[in-house]
Amino acid sequence: MSSLLPSPIYPVVDHPRWVERLGAAGARFIQLRLKDLAPETLRAQVIEGQEAAARHNVRLVLNDYWQLALELGIDYIHIGQEDLDTADLDQIRAARIAFGISTHSHQELERALSVQPDYVALGPIWETKLKKMIWEPQGVEKLAEWRRMIGPDMPLVAIGGITRSRAPSCIAAGADSVAAVSDFIASDNPEHQVEAWLKACST
Repeated sequence: MSSLLPSPIYPVVDHPRWVERLGAAGARFIQLRLKDLAPETLRAQVIEGQEAAARHNVRLVLNDYWQLALELGIDYIHIGQEDLDTADLDQIRAARIAFGISTHSHQELERALSVQPDYVALGPIWETKLKKMIWEPQGVEKLAEWRRMIGPDMPLVAIGGITRSRAPSCIAAGADSVAAVSDFIASDNPEHQVEAWLKACST
């Protein structure tokens, strides 16, 4: 496991309260993905997530908002393909901020690798529940292909439609870490899900 990917499970959450809850339950790699918030609310929630991450030894990844990451000292961000058009990677690197990049196609993977990210993510592996993707499900076979293409040293994240029962097949196909949204935050017992996912992905 790469030191930049400190856990095989990678919950993606929409509010800092989940950083607190899932971090307390043992998650150590959490992405905070906030959307459509007023600037002052956004900043307050990122700070709240940052403080919760510090309490629980969580490696917090902020989705997008790289300027805010610079301002607040967030040391890991996730960048979508569209964000690559505007993100100042020189400034991000100068601040020693690690970054991962989403990919969905060979063209996007080539573009991502050209800027030397700290991980690449492939998705959606299965059909997603939360939003309609323009990309068809990739399948675990594509994960294995991505692993062959990027080599053994580049960290690989799987995302999209992944449940606890599906997660081990992603690890077996070459993913270093498996990201999910609804299987954690929409669960009746999110804390139990953390424990169960860690067990599933470590066996």
